[in-house]
Amino acid sequence: MSSSRPAQSRSPWWQTDSHADRRPFLMGRNAVQTALRGFFSTQDFIEVYTATLQVSPGNETHLHAFTTEAIAIDGGRAPLYLHTSPEFACKKLLAAGEQRIFTFAHVYRNRERGPLHHPEFTMLEWYRVGENYEQLMADCAAMLALAAETAKTKRFAFRGMETDPLAEPQRITLAEAFDRYAGIDLLSSIADNGETDRDLLAAGLAKAGLRVSSDDTWADLFSKVLVEKIEPHLGQGRATILCEYPVSEAALARPSARDPRVAERFELYACGVELANAFGELTDAGEQRRRFEHEMSEKARIYGERYPIDEDFLDALSAMPEASGAALGFDRLAMLATGASRIDQVMWAPVAEVFP
Repeated sequence: MSSSRPAQSRSPWWQTDSHADRRPFLMGRNAVQTALRGFFSTQDFIEVYTATLQVSPGNETHLHAFTTEAIAIDGGRAPLYLHTSPEFACKKLLAAGEQRIFTFAHVYRNRERGPLHHPEFTMLEWYRVGENYEQLMADCAAMLALAAETAKTKRFAFRGMETDPLAEPQRITLAEAFDRYAGIDLLSSIADNGETDRDLLAAGLAKAGLRVSSDDTWADLFSKVLVEKIEPHLGQGRATILCEYPVSEAALARPSARDPRVAERFELYACGVELANAFGELTDAGEQRRRFEHEMSEKARIYGERYPIDEDFLDALSAMPEASGAALGFDRLAMLATGASRIDQVMWAPVAEVFP
């Protein structure tokens, strides 16, 4: 017997009373979006629009895509995917010659739904050619302040945590965070070539009182420390910029010139909520292919599936200039700015809930 069930909406957001409750959040969302468009316009950015359907949805192990199918006039069929990010298309535009671009893209991720997650959401991505990723840190700080000013608030609050969006964000490296919050020497488990020592990191977790399973990989252990020991402290009082991720945890970022063990990647947090993910972009197509293949091998091992690699993207990467780019979860920012408690409160028309 099939376990599938007909799609039935259990989220009557369209009913008058429900919509009236949500409308202040929605209007706040619109105001913040208009303000951010103005932020980019004053800096000579061009707003771009990318196709949702792609030959590859992205090649990260734990990202899950929605799959569909293209059907030709003669009946031929080929798989297509709803993109999990507009990143591949945006980088192709950089290869084509664009210098400063941004997009508010609808993106799709399967296996995700909750107060901070939704199957379809809006991602704000922006790219700067010839500028380093520290400029993106300044962008993030400016956008937090602008969102707060637009929403007429001086604090963001979520689940008992508060952030002053007008304050300069704290900057902390992953190595500092591992040491400060877990007492673990992260970099000792990473070689200069990026290779990781699983057993050495596992010993650090055991000493910190964290459970280690025999089948945990280095990446599993890294994520466990990040989620259980570090993230609960991020964005308390003021926003946090968590930077210098290990190269093995920065699939599309270039290695740091300062330390080959880490990459030019940072994440922005407010009230313990991850808001943005940014890279000094990797432009080595050969290295990018190696990373994609590794990620897809891990996906096949864990989930029994893999996604194709976008060969067109790798060709474009070879022609892409040095650049930095960031992706910000716009709905999460709107939620914090307006005081909403769930991400779907700032979505005009949420996706139907099809599971009980």
